[in-house]
Amino acid sequence: MQQDYLDRLISLALDEDLGAAGDVTSQALIPPDAEGSAELVAKEQLVLAGLGAFTRVFHMVDPEVEVELVRRDGEEIKPKVVAARCHGRMRSLLAAERTALNLVQRAAGIATLAQQAMTSVRGSKLKVLDTRKTPPGMRTLAKDAVRMGGASNHRFGLFDGVLIKDNHIAAVGGSVAEALRLAKAHGPRLTKIEIEVTNLKQLAEAIEGGADVVMLDNMDDAQIREAVKLTAGRVPLEVSGGVTLDRLPRLAKLGVDFVSMGALTHSARAMDLSLEITGAAKKPRKPKQA
Repeated sequence: MQQDYLDRLISLALDEDLGAAGDVTSQALIPPDAEGSAELVAKEQLVLAGLGAFTRVFHMVDPEVEVELVRRDGEEIKPKVVAARCHGRMRSLLAAERTALNLVQRAAGIATLAQQAMTSVRGSKLKVLDTRKTPPGMRTLAKDAVRMGGASNHRFGLFDGVLIKDNHIAAVGGSVAEALRLAKAHGPRLTKIEIEVTNLKQLAEAIEGGADVVMLDNMDDAQIREAVKLTAGRVPLEVSGGVTLDRLPRLAKLGVDFVSMGALTHSARAMDLSLEITGAAKKPRKPKQA
């Protein structure tokens, strides 16, 4: 995970939560030098992800907080399993708690949903991809979580892949052939060109125009079956739009190569994990005099 993206995300989240005054509740109740311990505990079965972000939150709040990762990203764990332990100033643990949980809960939700998607197509050639439909600022975290669940990443952003969508085609006059011609003439030389089509006529144009991948957008199962026959393996096919967990096994049987599933990142629910204080606040022991 790119540390700069992560640090900027965490810094913004901490600013939102702590403001200029900090955690006024903890300041009122807990001495500044009191120490304590806490555990990150799963409340339901889930696939872990985001532990690096969880750890980073505590270190950005207080570099002296110790975080021990008991489990690893990508592991499936059951309820009551401890995933991490923290020790340090109690005020620091409580100041970091909400931001750290927000990130790890959302990441675990994405990883868990990704695992469910991959389980539903096990044994087939179908590869499940994510999309750019990620919470703003959380794309690095979200796409890493997708991989932890066993699914794969599509392009990261607009800068690292040519994907001609319906609005691009409309912007150049509505011609699939013209859009492909322009992409080949002016796009990055070594970058594959993918184009979105909505019907079999556009699919034929895309194949004739030399697309590297064709995305079948919002087609029903019957249309996809015809598209696979028409393509006859000449170009990889990706299905997008209206993809649900229930539909994935049917798509796998139709013979397409990829399916992009925006729900992996925009609709995954946050998993239930909690940070539980295990050691009451106490002042650190003073070193013995020699």
